[in-house]
Amino acid sequence: MSTTFTRHADRPFTADPVEEADVIIVGSGFAGLGLAMQLERDQNQSYLVLERADDVGGTWRDNTYPGVYCDVPSHLYSYSFRPNPDWSMVRSPGHEIYEYLQTAAREEGVLPQVRFGTTVLDAAWDEVSATWLVTTNKGTFRGRFFVPAMGLLSDSKVPEIPGMETFGGELFHSAAWDHDLPLTGKRVAIIGTGATAIQLVPELAEVAAELVVFQRSAAHVLPRRNRAYTPAERRMFARVPESRQGLRSAMFWFTESTFGERRRLPQSVAQVKAAVDSFREAEVPDQALRAALTPDYEIGCKRLLYSDDYYATFGRDHVSLETSALARIEGNTVIGASGNAYEVDVIVMATGFAAARPPFANIIRGREGVLLADHWATGMEAYQTITVSSFPNMFLLSAPSAATGHTSAVYTIEAQVQNVMEALDWVRANDCAVLEVRADAEAEFVDGVDRRGQGTVWTEGGCNSWYLDPGSGKLTLIWPDLAYRFADEISHFTPAAYVATPHRPRTDR
Repeated sequence: MSTTFTRHADRPFTADPVEEADVIIVGSGFAGLGLAMQLERDQNQSYLVLERADDVGGTWRDNTYPGVYCDVPSHLYSYSFRPNPDWSMVRSPGHEIYEYLQTAAREEGVLPQVRFGTTVLDAAWDEVSATWLVTTNKGTFRGRFFVPAMGLLSDSKVPEIPGMETFGGELFHSAAWDHDLPLTGKRVAIIGTGATAIQLVPELAEVAAELVVFQRSAAHVLPRRNRAYTPAERRMFARVPESRQGLRSAMFWFTESTFGERRRLPQSVAQVKAAVDSFREAEVPDQALRAALTPDYEIGCKRLLYSDDYYATFGRDHVSLETSALARIEGNTVIGASGNAYEVDVIVMATGFAAARPPFANIIRGREGVLLADHWATGMEAYQTITVSSFPNMFLLSAPSAATGHTSAVYTIEAQVQNVMEALDWVRANDCAVLEVRADAEAEFVDGVDRRGQGTVWTEGGCNSWYLDPGSGKLTLIWPDLAYRFADEISHFTPAAYVATPHRPRTDR
């Protein structure tokens, strides 16, 4: 008989030596909550969610910088099984997405299973008991199955800049925004020109006395063209489900149609490039400035960004563009690789996240104590983007080869969650103790992903993007194909790819 741990929905958390559940999930963003809600609906497996913060929400809880929003339309950037007819805008601000996740967790009954303020220190596979032992700052947890669902945007990346310790002002990462610090009248430096900076720069320009933007590489930008939904539209979405379903479908297939530039199809690239160049020319009349804001890599190599006022901001007298990386800091002077120096009071690091080499890989140990980070020495990889050989009963969510550069991450997360739910059902039906993907199946899948990546803009587009492993240069983060193919190939569990070990039969004495 298989072991099933007791559900704890009606029991308050106590500091027991070991708290047990069938499934231990780490992280309560879209991925962790998505799986937890399906487990709650299914009621066949007990589960716990370990969350180091004091609320659910993941990246949308953490990122509260001025101007934060999602560049994917909200009716697509949400769970298919939890539609929200009341999105205020086509592309909603960050706080609405955060509130959406809070509401979903509460109404789906997940919150009693979440252990807030719980930081995972170590997670190790125990061969004897065929369970995962998870050590945290709040005690120890044991589960038959372990699901790291921390995502790739949970740990900020702050570069080590020579002289940083000498800075006499305020310095913080954009994902840890200091709302108590008034920026009005301050001299501000922002480091980076990625998705966060595109949203932040116009906001900071409104309040700062001086603003300097350090740009290592320029971004391809299109107008955002966002708009509010009318009350009539929102009533229609609520009363006529087919209307929002049709809109979601139209949004999905539109985003799929943009994949051509990632495959470097000449017509697709030329069409988008013309739109980007036309927008930049209209917004930046100064020829020298426009040249400085023009990328030297192909469209789609890095994520295409959307803003109505980013380019125009550089036409303001108090805004400077520094076209080199921040090289060093001397007191309150920030100095670019060009040698240009600026006196500032505040430094905002919009420098992204530790995505290609996620820190969680350094605390997860599989068979014989092998660290996941060592297993991934040449880059992240997993069978069907979910399972890793030598790490039994572990399912990754939103990690290797699961990001998309053109559509909604929630779409791919749902495909992964469906796979995990099918795997758990199969294990239960077949009374298995251990499920481990075969190394040859994993290698074959990874080779297939690598082949798809060949000839794409990510490997041949001339940019150094965060989608590539910094050590090996392999394309490890992004799914190099259409999203609907991801769903077709990932959303179903494939028993033949696994070695399943049954429970040991009981011996009556």
